[in-house]
Amino acid sequence: MTRHVMLILIGSRQEAAEKVQKILTGWGCFIKTRLGLHDDVLENCSQTGLIFLEMTGDFEQMQEVERKLNLVKSVDAKLISLKTE
Repeated sequence: MTRHVMLILIGSRQEAAEKVQKILTGWGCFIKTRLGLHDDVLENCSQTGLIFLEMTGDFEQMQEVERKLNLVKSVDAKLISLKTE
């Protein structure tokens, strides 16, 4: 069994959040699970964030999502495949 996850580190939420959201919405059918994390809340809302995605579907399309995300300034996306025997 192989599982695919993507980690997305956002360096400037204010600058990148809208673009990242648009990409994720466009490829939403490939996202099984989504979890967003950021430091601090309320008055001290952090500008950085981490998004965890569990992906499903065609691997080449997952790679395309990764490529598109990495085109966004201050975003670093990594697709990771985990396999059990």
